[in-house]
Amino acid sequence: MLRVVLSSFRVSTRCCSDFVSRTRYVSRLKEDDEACAAALQNGHVFLFHRLSPLLQHTEQGTFTPAALRATDLQVILERLGSDRTLLQEAVLIGCSEQNQAQFCLDVGVLDQAAVEEESGGTFIDLRKAFFLLTGAAAPLVAKGQALLRWHQTSGFCSATGQPTHRNQAGSQRVCSSSGIIYYPKMSPVVIVLVSDGKRCLLGRQSSFPRGMYSALAGFCDMGEILEETLRREVAEEVGLEVHSVSFSSSQHWPFPHSSFMMGCHASVSPAHIQLKVDHSELEDARWFSLEEITSALQVKTPPRRGDPPVLWLPPKHAIAHRLITEWADRQTHRQVEE
Repeated sequence: MLRVVLSSFRVSTRCCSDFVSRTRYVSRLKEDDEACAAALQNGHVFLFHRLSPLLQHTEQGTFTPAALRATDLQVILERLGSDRTLLQEAVLIGCSEQNQAQFCLDVGVLDQAAVEEESGGTFIDLRKAFFLLTGAAAPLVAKGQALLRWHQTSGFCSATGQPTHRNQAGSQRVCSSSGIIYYPKMSPVVIVLVSDGKRCLLGRQSSFPRGMYSALAGFCDMGEILEETLRREVAEEVGLEVHSVSFSSSQHWPFPHSSFMMGCHASVSPAHIQLKVDHSELEDARWFSLEEITSALQVKTPPRRGDPPVLWLPPKHAIAHRLITEWADRQTHRQVEE
């Protein structure tokens, strides 16, 4: 028994040390411009074209973000007529488990088709890419896009109107006049799956793909705590009063402009389940049974135009999908116990 415990301790300690090592390495690159510039020359760069990530089709029939060596990318950029300064605009997003620095770069100033031909990939809108990527790939490109968008919209100081300048890593921008330092920010959003004990409530906006429903969500107002936002949003959007709120998990979400999603479950009394949908907020909202949700979780691809209507859920990377899956698992387990 002692050997097993010691063995497990060594493994967890090594994993922790690896995580700490990577974390401190990235932190150092954010603070040291020269070290970051050197890391860029030996790092990998994920390309975007006007905020759409470059994806490559694998032999297994899946998609993966295209990670180009900085040295190879520089050759491609020069071949397409770009000067050497474009690569210096790459933004640090982290490092791999092998401590290889990872950056992102938007090449929207170049011809999209030419970059795709040179790199062997395709630029795909991030919303569509989320349905094609697996594992940690989606959060990685989401982070990259969010940072690139922040830099594109933060070129001037909100206090002085003067230009801001980034550090090498792109982890901050500084006002050239006042010295005010700006850091990337996320907007807090509560997303909640409401249940009446036997069914769950999903809604859809007119901008959603055909057939897709999701959990209810809304931005936090100034001064609100998570529970207050949750209750207010559900009351505003569907006219229900919730209770028994429980936190599930959180997630960075790049839409519309980098959100911090806080996922929760909430319940309503079976005696008060009549929906009063605010159609200025939602196109539709409905109660769905466990059978309907279980069937929808099996749908792998979105319905095509002309196909019969089918319930379609957010991609697996979305926290809404996680909330729906958690609810379905609990309901199934409860039915088995009964």
